[in-house]
Amino acid sequence: MTKRRLRPEELELWQQVARRTDPLQKQRPKPVEPSMSKKISRPKVEPPRESISPFSMGERAIRQTETHVFPKSTSQKIKSDPLQMDSKAFTRMKRGKLVPEARTDLHGLTLDQAHPELIRFILTSQARGLRLVLVITGKGSREDPYDPMPRRRGVLKTQVPQWLRMAPIAQAVLQVAEAHQRHGGAGAYYVYLRRFR
Repeated sequence: MTKRRLRPEELELWQQVARRTDPLQKQRPKPVEPSMSKKISRPKVEPPRESISPFSMGERAIRQTETHVFPKSTSQKIKSDPLQMDSKAFTRMKRGKLVPEARTDLHGLTLDQAHPELIRFILTSQARGLRLVLVITGKGSREDPYDPMPRRRGVLKTQVPQWLRMAPIAQAVLQVAEAHQRHGGAGAYYVYLRRFR
């Protein structure tokens, strides 16, 4: 491609435009006066800036699925509890190899009836020196943690683990786990008690 020279009318138009525009630099650089010394002043060279490493938009943003806290069912909450008892005994208990020394059946009771019965049973069992007891709650309706409207499903199944963490029986309880199928499965809880002192 060859360079084309501007015609006189184009050059005049360009000069009119150039006169009306504001310069990018408000102050024009001062002309350098020749100095007597032979030193030549060199312009300061700025160090090169570090180049920006390549990135993609939003790569450090938290993904939507990582921000959700999914509700846990009662079974999942109990399974996530830290292990307080001997791990071998816990494994044997979960497999149904340890036989509960006593049991109480809260199935069919109201909350007002079941809570004092549970307190009496746990404290009496600990005083008798028992270590593993079975608390039967019944399975209740299937618990749905995603239900948009809270419903009381399996009230005793969800309430008993909370009661076992509260005073006056929390000091007596070492570990709570869902029972093995031969001892009631999801409708019962193993309660491993601390030694009575």
